[in-house]
Amino acid sequence: QVQLVESGGGLVQPGGSLRLSCAASGSIFSIYAMGWYRQAPGKQRELVARITGGHTDYTDSVKGRFTLSSDNAKNTVYLQMNSLKPEDTAVYYCNMLLTTGGWPSRQAQYWGQGTQVTVSS
Repeated sequence: QVQLVESGGGLVQPGGSLRLSCAASGSIFSIYAMGWYRQAPGKQRELVARITGGHTDYTDSVKGRFTLSSDNAKNTVYLQMNSLKPEDTAVYYCNMLLTTGGWPSRQAQYWGQGTQVTVSS
């Protein structure tokens, strides 16, 4: 069974930085995409950043401030968040599109449990 475990959220002042991590464990054959989403209170979940096929996309509001990186050997994706703003406050979820190992294998999207990021003075 595949699990995604996130860490790194917390409370930070405006202008500060946080680094989120998400590690996938279990029987994994291949990972096709890794990404981060967020959901603020009363709002829909939105894509923050995503890497697939070596190409990374960011939502406009985080371009130049957030950086997604990955360690494929560790099945881990990171989100470095700099110059944080109060509007970045949300629960952040990691997401991976992958094929499991073993038999029968399956391709599916997996989600982390979410980590709270609060930007406030």
